[in-house]
Amino acid sequence: MIGSNVITRLVVGVIVERRKAKSPWIDYTWAAVEVLDGEPAAEPWTVLSDDGERATFYAGTATLDLYRTETGNYRDNLASGAASVWVALTETGGHPPYAIAAATVDPAEGEALTQPGSLVEAVPMPETIRHTLAEFVARHHVETAFVKRKRDRADPEALARRLPVGGKTDD
Repeated sequence: MIGSNVITRLVVGVIVERRKAKSPWIDYTWAAVEVLDGEPAAEPWTVLSDDGERATFYAGTATLDLYRTETGNYRDNLASGAASVWVALTETGGHPPYAIAAATVDPAEGEALTQPGSLVEAVPMPETIRHTLAEFVARHHVETAFVKRKRDRADPEALARRLPVGGKTDD
């Protein structure tokens, strides 16, 4: 959805966690666990903590693009009681093991990010981003009434049996 109707763009830092897996098929599980308002001074994939079982990394930055046309979804996210930022990670097949594919505060877009080979997590929204998002919604939201579309009536003559071209039947 990147385009000319982006009104506000917020930069966030993404924190991911690696845990030892309790599985014979994989060594670790990965998940986005937090976003930070702004861009930290750390280099991407800096280790923040590691206790042998669990490690956290600053994975890099992502942008949250806010669109005037999506304010209804943003409002619903804020009203949910657990405002979230959806972060999508995709496997790289190398080091680092994941790359930040996208981040959004739109629940519908967050759901749309789910696809094979990607990890999507809804992480808690920082208070500063929640405040900025609430101001954005207050400034740009326009309530639109639902209008039920009326169906066209069927033309009974259009459904009638017609003679083949030339006007003759096989009888």
